[in-house]
Amino acid sequence: MAVPAAEHLLAIAEIGGDLAWVIDLPGGELSYLSPAVEQLSGYSARQWQAREGATAAMFAELMAGLPARLARLRAGDNSRRRLVRELELPHRKGHKVAVEIISTVMAKPAGVPTALVGIVRDIASRREHEAGRRRFASMLNHEFRTPLSTIDGAIQRLQVTGAAADPATLDRYRKIGNAVDQMIGMLEQYLSPDVVAASGTAARADRVNPRRLLEEGAAMVRAAGREALLELGKLPDSLRGQPQGLRLALKVLVDNALQYGPPDTPIRLTGGVTSSGIRLTVADQGAGVPAGEQETIFGKNSRGSNSVSLPGAGLGLYMARSVVEVHGGVITLQQGANENDSGLRTTQFSIYLPIRTSAGKDVASAGHSSDNSGNKF
Repeated sequence: MAVPAAEHLLAIAEIGGDLAWVIDLPGGELSYLSPAVEQLSGYSARQWQAREGATAAMFAELMAGLPARLARLRAGDNSRRRLVRELELPHRKGHKVAVEIISTVMAKPAGVPTALVGIVRDIASRREHEAGRRRFASMLNHEFRTPLSTIDGAIQRLQVTGAAADPATLDRYRKIGNAVDQMIGMLEQYLSPDVVAASGTAARADRVNPRRLLEEGAAMVRAAGREALLELGKLPDSLRGQPQGLRLALKVLVDNALQYGPPDTPIRLTGGVTSSGIRLTVADQGAGVPAGEQETIFGKNSRGSNSVSLPGAGLGLYMARSVVEVHGGVITLQQGANENDSGLRTTQFSIYLPIRTSAGKDVASAGHSSDNSGNKF
């Protein structure tokens, strides 16, 4: 005899260790609870079915808000058919377990609800990861802000005490001050305490369009009055990642190309797909990174010996590498030989990002809000 489709679906739901459950409607009886419940809560499926002791309150959490949700469905409002929320379930041993509950209402063709089905997922490790990410961001903010404050104070003193300096020197002071202001602005936008604190509670975009990243990079080049050569290749339209962080990483590479490449040479931005990920490349024709410095160029406060007269604090590539590594990727540098004894060579920075094929948190489909953690079943 063939295995019923319902059993197949339940097995699929439980493969990843999630707790699957089914509540019959309209009676509200728990008709199925997978064995994973005991590991998650310390209570057996039988105790859940009987709603003994603490399981009565836990069952009430599952059912909270259901009448209002069904009323909206009967009125034709499907916005709460599928919901995602987070809460803490009490464990039999006394501690609480942070979980994510995803549920959806099943209905007959006529629209009559028949069951509330869903999964419960332990998200303790995810919360731990997010807390670590916030600590990492706060550390970066502090590490970057300290030297920037020193540079900012020094350049302000130079501007005051050196007001009678020659125009070239004053222009250099101005450029350094502008670069410091730009870096501090980036810290405020991406790594400020307010942003870091909000990142743990507010919905964060977790998809990025790599084609759009390169298009934005090309627009930056053209806005600076330079020629941009754009090759998008067969990049996917969407990739898991944090858009603001990856946009910052690519901006650093474009800024470097604008700063170190001669103004009459084009900057090439290309994208491509590898066997396990994608590659975004920014290339310029300039003096390149001096020999012996290619291994240290990504270090904190590290600047090339050919950048003494240029503004900067040596933090851009360090920040870009940090962002890319958080995404599981790497930044690499490749340089060509001098061309026609002109002293110019192709300098190419590439961002490699893996394409995740393992199961992970699904992004809500169109028509559903992923920011519904405060909604009830």
